[in-house]
Formats: sequence, C-alpha cells, structure tokens
Amino acid sequence: MSYEIEINEQRFEDEPRPGQCLRTYLRERGWFGVKKGCDQGDCGACTVHVDGQPVHSCLYPAVRAEGRSVTTVEGLASPCGDLHPAQKQFLEAQGFQCGFCTAGFLMTTSALQAERGTVHDDGKLDDLPRAFKGNICRCTGYRAIEDAVRGVRHIEEPGAGRAVGRSPGAPAGPQVVTGTARYTFDVEIPGLLHMKLLRSPHPHARVVGIDTREALRVPGVHAVFTHHDAPDHLYSSARHEHPTEDPMDTRVLDDVVRFVGQRVAAVVADSEQAAEEGCRRVVVSYEELPYVIDPEEAMLPGAPVLHPKGPESGIFRAENNVCGEVHGTIGDMERGYAEADVVHEETFRTQRVQHASLETHGSVAYFEPKEDGEGERITVRTSSQAPFLTRRALCALYGLDEDEVRVVTGRVGGGFGGKQEMLTEDIVVLAALRLRRPVKLEFTRTEQFHGATTRHPFKITVKAGAKEDGTLTALRIRIVSNTGAYGNHGPAVMFHSVGESFAVYKAPNKQVEAYSVYTNTVPAGAFRGYGLGQVLFALESVMDELALRLGMDPLALREKNVIGPGDPMVTPIGHEEDLFIASYGMKQALDVVRRAEAEDRSHEDVPEGWLTGTGSAVAMIATGPPGGHFADARVSLLSDGTYDVAVGTAEFGNGTTTVHQQLTAGALNTTVDRITVRQSDTDVVRHDTGAFGSAGTVVAGKAVMLAAGSLAERLRTFAARHTGVARHLCGLEAEAVDCAGRVLTLKELYEAAHARGALEEIAADGHWGGSPRSVAFNAQWFRLAVDPDTGEMRILRSVHAADAGKVMNPMQCRGQVEGGVAQALGATLFETVRVDERGEVTTAAFRRYRLPQYADVPRTEVHFMETSDAIGPLGAKSMSESPFNPVAPAFANALRDATGIRFTELPVTRDVVWREINRKLQGGTDD
Repeated sequence: MSYEIEINEQRFEDEPRPGQCLRTYLRERGWFGVKKGCDQGDCGACTVHVDGQPVHSCLYPAVRAEGRSVTTVEGLASPCGDLHPAQKQFLEAQGFQCGFCTAGFLMTTSALQAERGTVHDDGKLDDLPRAFKGNICRCTGYRAIEDAVRGVRHIEEPGAGRAVGRSPGAPAGPQVVTGTARYTFDVEIPGLLHMKLLRSPHPHARVVGIDTREALRVPGVHAVFTHHDAPDHLYSSARHEHPTEDPMDTRVLDDVVRFVGQRVAAVVADSEQAAEEGCRRVVVSYEELPYVIDPEEAMLPGAPVLHPKGPESGIFRAENNVCGEVHGTIGDMERGYAEADVVHEETFRTQRVQHASLETHGSVAYFEPKEDGEGERITVRTSSQAPFLTRRALCALYGLDEDEVRVVTGRVGGGFGGKQEMLTEDIVVLAALRLRRPVKLEFTRTEQFHGATTRHPFKITVKAGAKEDGTLTALRIRIVSNTGAYGNHGPAVMFHSVGESFAVYKAPNKQVEAYSVYTNTVPAGAFRGYGLGQVLFALESVMDELALRLGMDPLALREKNVIGPGDPMVTPIGHEEDLFIASYGMKQALDVVRRAEAEDRSHEDVPEGWLTGTGSAVAMIATGPPGGHFADARVSLLSDGTYDVAVGTAEFGNGTTTVHQQLTAGALNTTVDRITVRQSDTDVVRHDTGAFGSAGTVVAGKAVMLAAGSLAERLRTFAARHTGVARHLCGLEAEAVDCAGRVLTLKELYEAAHARGALEEIAADGHWGGSPRSVAFNAQWFRLAVDPDTGEMRILRSVHAADAGKVMNPMQCRGQVEGGVAQALGATLFETVRVDERGEVTTAAFRRYRLPQYADVPRTEVHFMETSDAIGPLGAKSMSESPFNPVAPAFANALRDATGIRFTELPVTRDVVWREINRKLQGGTDD
C-alpha cells in the first residue's frame, strides 16, 4: 500500500497501522494540539480539518485521510506566524481556562468562519448551540467561548505596577490557541513503553492465582506486574499535607479487590495494543466474597467487612466499615425544638458526580541525570494538582530519597479535585524501577469512570426549628457519606461538609452526626466544594421550607440568622482557632439577590401554561484547608532585566499563573510581560502543598507577593549601594531603577550584582503557611420556567453574587464563577454516575454520562462584592470552589416555588419533574 497525506502543508508517507484512528496518527507525528478527551466522538477535543471540513479525528480512520489535506490547530496560523482570526478572537476574549478543549472549539469555529457567505453557510455561526453540539468544555461555562466567537475583547494591557485588579491575559494564552501548550503527554520520550491495567470484574474477591505466561508470550510484552511485585506498604491515594488525614488502606496492587474496576495486574509492552492483548491473556482465579453497596447496610452488624485492619490504618471502626465519623452537640437540642414554633425535618440524597476533566489521569516515568550529575533519578511527568506531595508519597512507597525523585506537571487539562490523588504515578514508577525504561500509563475515558474517583454521594437528614419571628432555635444534621471501596478523602470530606455549612447560621442548639462509610463501589474523592455542596443542598432547602411554614420571605429568614462580622463560627465539631471573618460580603450578596428578584421581568415572556418560580441560596467557605497549606516562592532578577517567578502550584485553568504575574508586577512596579513563571516542578522550589482547597491565590499567591515585595526592597538597597544614592531616593520602574535621576537599567543592575558575586542579593524568597484563614461568601438566584406537560425546565435568569475580596483579575474570576455555576448545574440537572446492583459503573462514557453542553448553560450575571480581606494577599479571597455550592439548592428552591413540590434528590431530571407534577395533579401532595 502506498500512502501519502498532507498535514499542515507537510507531506508524510508513513502508513497507518491497521485500524489506527487519525488522532493517534497525528500525535505520533508530533501534532500534539490534537487532544484525546473521550476517543468516542463525544467531546470534540480531537477536531481537525480534513480537506477543510471539521471531523472528530478519534473516529476518523487514518487510512481514509490518504491523499487528503489535514489541518490541525498548529496549522491554522499563517506561515509567517500571524494568528488565524479565530485564534486571535479566542486569545483576546480568553475563551478558555485549562485550554484542553480549545483546539476543538477553534477548529470548529474556523471551519464555520470559512463557510461564512458561501453556498455551504447554513447559519451555524448564528446558532452556536447547534454549531457546538459536538464540543464540550468543562471549565468555562461557555460564555467566554461565545464572546470569542462574537469577537468580544476582554484582555487588558495594564501599565507598570497597575496589573492588580485588571484583566491581563493568561501567559500561556498564545500557546493554548496555537496548540503548542504542553500537557502531560505532549512530549516525545525515546524508548517509551506503554502500560495497560487489568481490572477486577468482581465487587469483592480474593485473588487466589494469577497466570501470566500467555501474556508474556505476546510479542512486545516486557513484563506483567501483580500483587506479588508490589510493595507491602499501605498508603492512601489522597494527597494531603498531613498524610494521617486519610486512612492507610491501599496497596499498589492488592490480593483483595473491593470494587469492579480495581486494578489487578499491569502489563507493560512496546505498544498500547500489545499491552491490551497481554491484559486479555492474563488468567486470574478469584474467590468471590460477600459485598455491600448501600452505606447504611454496610454499618449494620454482620455486613461484609471491607478492610479488616487494625487501628494503625487510621480507620475509625473497621469492623463496621466506618472510615470516619464525628458526633457533637452544642446546647440542648430537646429544649431548642420545644422553643420552636415550627420544626421541619427532611432527608435529602446527592449522587456520584464525575470530575470529567477532559485530560484523563496519566503519568510517564523516565530516568534522567541527577541535578548534581551523580547518578540517575526517576522523573515522573504527571497530570496532578499536588506534585510535591506525590513525590513525598513515592519516596515513602519505594524507599527513595527526595533527590532521587522529581515530579513535574505540565499544563493540566482540568482537575476539580480529581487530581488531588495518586492514581497512576505509583504504578508507573514500580514498572520503571523494575525495567529501567520509560513507562507511560494514560487512562481511557472509560477508565476515568471505573478507576478514578467521584464526588461523595451523601444522605443528609436536616431537622431545624424556628420561632415565629424566624429566629432559629435548633439545627441538627445527620450525614452518611459513601466513600466507596477506599477511604481517600473520606474523613476529610465528611468533616469539611459539616463545618462552614453549619457555621453560616446562628443557632444556640446544634448537633451533628456524620459517618464516612466503606462500600464495594468506585471510590469517592476530592471534588469541588469538598462536601459543602451536598450538605448545603439539604440545609438551604430546609431553610426555604421553614420560611414557607412561617409565612416569611426566604431572604428575610436568612438575613435574620446568617452569621455576621465578629460573630464566632460555631459548629458542633469544634471551633477552628485560625478561621476568621476577615472581610464580610454576605449582606451585599443578599442585597444583590433581593434587587435581582425585585427588578426581574424575565417571566413575562414564558409560554402560556408554564409555571414560574424563583429561588436563592447562600454559602460560606474557608479560604483554604485547615491544618496548614504551605507554599514557597522565589522571585529573581534575570540577566536580560526581566524577572523569574518560581512557585510550586500547578496551572489547570484556575488562573493562578496570571495572578502570580500580577502580584509580582505590582510589587516590582513592572509589567506582566516582563515576568516569567516557572511552576509545578519539584526542582523549582522547596515545597508546595498543592493546587487544591482554593489555595492558588491566597496561599501560593501570598508567598509570591512576599517574595516579590522582599525583592523590591533588595533591589532598591543594592541600587543605592551601587550608585551611592540614599535608598529612599531609589525607585523601581518597569525596566530600571531611578536613583535621584540616575537611571540604572535592570540589566545593568544584574551585571553589577554578577560582577560582585552577589546574585543572591537580587533574588528573594517568600513563604506562607496557609494560616490564619478567612471565609468567602456566595449567593445564587434563579428564575425558572417549567412546562408541566413535559417536565422541561428553562432557566430564565441566573444571578450570582461572589465575595472574592479584592478581585485580582476580574475576567478570570468571572470565568471561575461561571464555570462553577455551569458544573453545578450539570450536577443539579442530569449528571450522575450510576452503578448497578454489583456496584459496577454503568455510565462509563460521555454519551451515557450527560455533561452540560453549550445549549444547556445560561449566561450567569456575576456580581463581585466590594470587600477587602485582612488576611488574603492585597485583600483577595479564594473563588475557585465556592461558586459551585449554592447552585443546587437555589435551583431546587426555585423549582419548589414554581411547582409546589420539594425535590429532595439530585439530579432533578426532566422525567422526575414531570412524574412528580403529575403525581401531585392526581392527588398526591407536597407541603
């Protein structure tokens, strides 16, 4: 067979493998802008042009491209480097966050632009829900993408020292829109071997025998690893600064499997195809064991015990499958309910939700010389939110010193908490150490559902009492959290879920009873909101029910009981000594909601017969995890007169890189284009806990600010000594130091320091330990319309009030809020990881797991409160997780207002709404 293909105006004659798709063919030739998001044609991240027409390259056979011209995102720009109009529009609108989906949107948009005004123009550019039905974005909420297509410019170019509070673009923006930003696997590594995992078909079983002989006979297979090859060491896949926060219940490969999808063996081969065939030929003998799926049943006497381990494991009550629990009471609950004029009790359920970051979990381990040149070390390139904690865990697992392990993270294609885990790094390092070869493991989309983690499903019972004037007298919450087969994040999510959610309302009598419970299901883990979203769905729903029974305005009830500035944050699990209300935006947030409701006219155009309603909810969240969250930073003057920022936190669309540039530019009175950020590499700084817990700005950002401020002082001191001018007369400018009229360029300053051997005097370090902490507030309001004949729901208006303190970058912060609302709407309306009676996931593809698409997400009006925090850097607070939390209850409250029905289980799907409306019409009642 003769084969010829043109890729970005270059000719290739390499024949594709039998059955090879165009996506892998292109990536193998270095066109890394073509992404793998699903390999099933659902997400659009792999979109390319074939003879000018957009196609999903994961479904397009490479052999069909023979004789054709293929254009990837790298080929959109002109040969002289001028950006394509679509690339320029996406850059100026910042129509991306993590950027993993951006190439797909760009290729779709540019193809439609090329058709504009031709006979092929079918109007899709004017109908974006139809145009983007084959493209998914998990981060942005789509508003920024629409603005990009419409040519709206958002980025600004602030002057020297004026970047904070403005909207400069992300420093990686040009690389994102040209397909040259490097994610985890966008590198070429010679001699690379590929790993595939054999996974358990049983919910609970003991491995009694593994025969690997036939697998090892497959051509290209190098090794098969089983529990016999794994260290005996127990650990947790969760990454926390303090490992004791999580039970030690996991092995790299175990001889007992506890859920369908748990890894049993790893096959390493020259190709993925050979490794997959090797997995098919591994013969495993199992002794099936009793299993339990329901967490309430799992706690009963006689239930199968998943982890018969001792107290050294950190499991609270292994014999009852209780991974963690907390009980606490403040005041007298019986007296509190007796004093109430109205008492309401209700039970709510929330579902499993997948993070669905478009870049799946994956790692590659390889060897390189140590920094001192003495021997080799293993380097792990991984898609992680916590590279430093991952290095620490790998060293403990394999008995290595820290200088023997480097962990580096490229640009991360979405996280949302799911990559605060060690799910691939441990096993690729096992294989690389044994084989002394580079080894890669990249999850498929199916494996993301079967072998990664989900949000914790909760069962929440709330009992609340209030006096006739609305004063809360008693508040009780009982929670059962299903942590799945392993306890990673189980106790921590449980504790966090009853922290700020409980403290946001004042009541003299409070009680909590909470359990994190093992079951034979896919493990849960960290997810945006870290338990608060589940509990607030219940609590905020009950607050509306109390208001209804009291005949009060729900907002007035909240205003009467919500915590105020100076109030103690009281919960039955104890007071957190380092947590303060260092700025207060809740009143402003409630005012935003009240104005929206008073002024809204969106219900006036709904179809006849439709029901309309409004609803709101509030939330409070700590601006960082308890117990310390550490970040080191170093800012240095470089030989060309620009600055280098070294910081450990990872960038995955959270915008911290831009904020770190802005903070540095402000402290050094320069412009952001003169600052380079190196990050998420254990070689760069001493330590960084990680990019989770909304810590990128308030922890790592504070470390950067302290380092930059210290460097500014050092530069003025050095310039004063060098020029003989008094220090107070030396001022930093964008590219120089002005010493009483004598201008010394920064390049000259570096040369002077270099000549004196004083480079340490033109660099400075910063450190922040994450304590004390403040709190941020959010409020969400919806107006809905519901068709009682079909159950269809339309969001007529969405308003979000965000108390982010001093907003570092309004464009980026708005995007974080919009993305959080969109993701929460998915979890509210249709997203659910379903499991069958054996605990096996049955929604292991995007087409079966419904993600919000362009047509599903309304524009949310985002309002920032005018506050300045006393703790955060320059008054800033975190705003990555918190927008998610009030969305589901606000929607449920609006639905209650429209239909008169209280929906107590998520997701609230259209068929459920139709069924409940019909039940009510046929004589069933709500309250």
